[in-house]
Amino acid sequence: MTLVRARVTDTPDDPFAGGALRHDEDAGLLVTDGLITARGPYAALRAAHPAEEVLDLREGVLLPGFVDTHVHYPQVRVIGSLGLPLLEWLDRCALPEECRLVETSYAAAVAREFVEGLVSAGTTSALVFGAHFAPAVDVLLEEVARRGLRVTAGLVVSDRGLPEPLLTTPERAYDESRALAQRWHGRGRIRYAVTPRFSYSTTEAALDACAAVLKDEPGTWFTSHVNENPAEVAAVDRLFQDALHYVGTYDGHGLVTERSVLAHNVHATDDELALLAGRGAAVAHCPTSNSALGSGLFPMRRHVEHGVRVALGSDVGAGTGFSLLKEGLQASFMQALLGPAGLPLTPAHLLFLATRAGALALGLEVGDLSDGRPFDAVWIRPAPGDPLDVGLRNAASPDDALAKVFALGTPADIAGVWVAGERVDGARPRDVMGPER
Repeated sequence: MTLVRARVTDTPDDPFAGGALRHDEDAGLLVTDGLITARGPYAALRAAHPAEEVLDLREGVLLPGFVDTHVHYPQVRVIGSLGLPLLEWLDRCALPEECRLVETSYAAAVAREFVEGLVSAGTTSALVFGAHFAPAVDVLLEEVARRGLRVTAGLVVSDRGLPEPLLTTPERAYDESRALAQRWHGRGRIRYAVTPRFSYSTTEAALDACAAVLKDEPGTWFTSHVNENPAEVAAVDRLFQDALHYVGTYDGHGLVTERSVLAHNVHATDDELALLAGRGAAVAHCPTSNSALGSGLFPMRRHVEHGVRVALGSDVGAGTGFSLLKEGLQASFMQALLGPAGLPLTPAHLLFLATRAGALALGLEVGDLSDGRPFDAVWIRPAPGDPLDVGLRNAASPDDALAKVFALGTPADIAGVWVAGERVDGARPRDVMGPER
């Protein structure tokens, strides 16, 4: 057992439903076999457990590990290709790079860079768009297993509209997806996600194959893109003339359920929002990507009013980095720019979107630092004299301190990352608080 002492801030209760920020200035977290088995004032827990080792993290602030609900593994090397709309960016930047992952040695190098990007940003759980090549998905998940993150990922499926090396057939997609799911789903902290790239690049037959994998591999997840860019939405409408709308292209194949996360949804209709809410599906909001590609301002208020669950995604590499602090800040800016149509976001909203909301979207029992949760945590400790350090030392309240973390925080301010009590950030040899959970 280890007794963690820290300034702890989290959002166990949904601020969109009236929940408030929870902050303990001097909290104790008793971690046993990677699980938080007690939480309370440090002095009380220390008195009850006088012999336990203490991990003192009082400098800075301890937050739950971040949960990224949409991020592309093959695109880490094309971050920063700015000034292009979605379909042109795909053709000129993303897709040529994704073709290179056919070489397994190249894919392995990218996998190491990608996983390090997640860890360095404090991301402990992620829903990852894999690669179009099964061996490249294998090397990603091998690296994930080595580092110990919670990752849900799978083979990306397309059978039209993309460069030929990225295309498959429905039959091969089914066979390769099932083989990957059987090899990885439920292994350690890894789960499998059925992943058609988007309806623009998948035929009805390919979507049927994806639905068959979901049926034949119980407990797997579904993810794809939807309503990201007006030109993409119009193209999908032409390709699926019998579908009621973009979400309907997936729903018609039984792919929209409580285990579905659809990325973007910037240009959603009310009918689509009602359908997503009724199915219990979630949406990954990717603010920096939506800005970088000029896709539009996300209608957060309409999603919340319809009862659609929303979390944050970095959308690397159209997104501008792995940090969910940056995504939260950009989400706040977007809602402000929408004026009366926007939904003002407090610091509590931003932390919830970056942590517990993502956990709920992915069906994970993480996202806050409550008694009974795995100790998935990120320690924000800026260097002395850094603007964030100055801000934290002069914060007027816990809400103000958290606002400064989102406004000023970067991966350079992350001093430690733990998953199930195991240190994964590589700042020093791994600290093991307990065995694998």
